[in-house]
Amino acid sequence: MLVLLPPSEGKAASGRGAPLKTGSLSLPGLTAAREAVLGELVELCAADEEKAREVLGLSEGLRGEVAKNAELRTAGARPAGEIYTGVLYDALDLASLDADARKRAARSLLVFSGLWGAVRVSDRIPSYRCSMGVRLPGLGALGAYWRAPMAEVLPAVAGNGPVLDLRSAAYATAWKPKGEVAGRTAAVRVLHAPTRKVVSHFNKATKGRIVRSLLTSGSAPEGPAELVEALRDLGYTVEAQEPAKAGKPWSLDVLVEEIH
Repeated sequence: MLVLLPPSEGKAASGRGAPLKTGSLSLPGLTAAREAVLGELVELCAADEEKAREVLGLSEGLRGEVAKNAELRTAGARPAGEIYTGVLYDALDLASLDADARKRAARSLLVFSGLWGAVRVSDRIPSYRCSMGVRLPGLGALGAYWRAPMAEVLPAVAGNGPVLDLRSAAYATAWKPKGEVAGRTAAVRVLHAPTRKVVSHFNKATKGRIVRSLLTSGSAPEGPAELVEALRDLGYTVEAQEPAKAGKPWSLDVLVEEIH
């Protein structure tokens, strides 16, 4: 199973290890596209702090993120699973998983990124600031920029099993599964059961718990229908809607009674 995750806006500090080498990241078919985004981002942030802050949509209080981006080629790197923080990743709590669950996480989790396209949680990256909604002066909107390289690489990465899509809308623009892959993809919403509304905080926390539950249980569903049953067996209330026609993803609503 492949699990598609959004990144987090907040990130831990870069590590003290060796700097990033884009060629060492997973999904090597994305290397050229990564180098192009990295090069423009570093150049932008090193040349004009105010313009960079405007392009990246950063407030005055986040001015320091520009300087951090300017040093991405020399900054230390650490596993992406340690870099990404925030509500979803706090609930997932990768560091506390046992050895078998950590191996499953390294194989199955794919974090989307405006800068890197997508990375495994074991890939070593520096801390950065560049959301998928950014429009770089030379490359344009990153969501659109990543579509072609992602379409070349990700169908093979998806393998033959189900794809659990937990991405937010901005990151879903970078790759939309098509054809046979779409038919075994399940896109998840988390809804407050009494109101049927999506609430950001518990939406993210519940998605983190879902991934953790699947990793710790060792569940290996063969398709979306089996994934629904696995989630129900793990105690989640799931309403599933099969696609009306071939080549479309499943829609899963996970209902939560309490907001926490």
